[in-house]
Amino acid sequence: MDWVFVGLGLIILLLAGDALVKGAVNLSLRLGIPALIVSLTVVAFGTSAPELLVSVSAIHEGVPGLALGNVIGSNTANILLVLGLPAVMAPIATGHCKTAKTYWFMIIATLLFIAVAFLGPITWVHGTIFLAALAFVLGDAFRDAKRHRSAEKAALACAPAGDEEIEGADPDMPVWKVGMFLLLGLIGLPFGANILVESSVNIARDFGVSETAIGLTLVAVGTSLPELATTVMAAFRRQADVVLGNVIGSNMFNLLAIIGISSFVGRIPVSPEILRFDVWVMLGASLLLAPFVLWGWHLTRVWGGVLSVLYVIYVIAVLG
Repeated sequence: MDWVFVGLGLIILLLAGDALVKGAVNLSLRLGIPALIVSLTVVAFGTSAPELLVSVSAIHEGVPGLALGNVIGSNTANILLVLGLPAVMAPIATGHCKTAKTYWFMIIATLLFIAVAFLGPITWVHGTIFLAALAFVLGDAFRDAKRHRSAEKAALACAPAGDEEIEGADPDMPVWKVGMFLLLGLIGLPFGANILVESSVNIARDFGVSETAIGLTLVAVGTSLPELATTVMAAFRRQADVVLGNVIGSNMFNLLAIIGISSFVGRIPVSPEILRFDVWVMLGASLLLAPFVLWGWHLTRVWGGVLSVLYVIYVIAVLG
């Protein structure tokens, strides 16, 4: 039955991911907000809900290593796997995305997390710092959104016929339908991920895999599947802003919100193995995004294959 539930979870994730992208893109169109801003908030938070649920539950049940491994492994998977696989299927024109500032926020959040991890264990004091940093990032995103709306109104006053159509969006979609897509996505993603993770963990334990390895690999991949489902759908819809914004926003949310909230449930010890290897892989994966975000490179099928292969090597190293 566990294998049946794995398939069921995957189907739910794919359908919910498509619904969330539709809702987010149409919400951005209706409100005059860039798809990037919506993906950094609604989409990123919705697709990171499984990581939050798993991490809080793990700490509450006395398995904090699984919670920390889940976040670190998810961030690594988000870049190498969640960006790699969709790019193999459909090249992503990331060179046109304006994500430099949010990318730097993600790098700073990663460095802050690594510094706190070396000071470990992570307590509510550190969690408060993480949540304050997240509040600053969100405040900046909303300020950008307000500036964009003001500029858009000025542009429309001068040239009302110059709007660029967003592929996959429906300007006539009623508000209730936009809300329905968002709600289905936000509910379906964590629900499908929970089914998938629980059944996958049962299968993994039957093979004698340790809880730390489960957190860094299987649980991390399972809770990253919402991001993967959302990114695949956005890639096929040519929504590169949603693709990058979802990954960058989810990684920041994982480090700042999930660890921040989880630290109030209990202290989070950091194992020497994670400090020696996994946090540096996470940082290295984050730096791999620099050419695509800062230098205008497009995420081609070749680069997608490279990222995917690097993730396979990482999983083999962790399990080995």
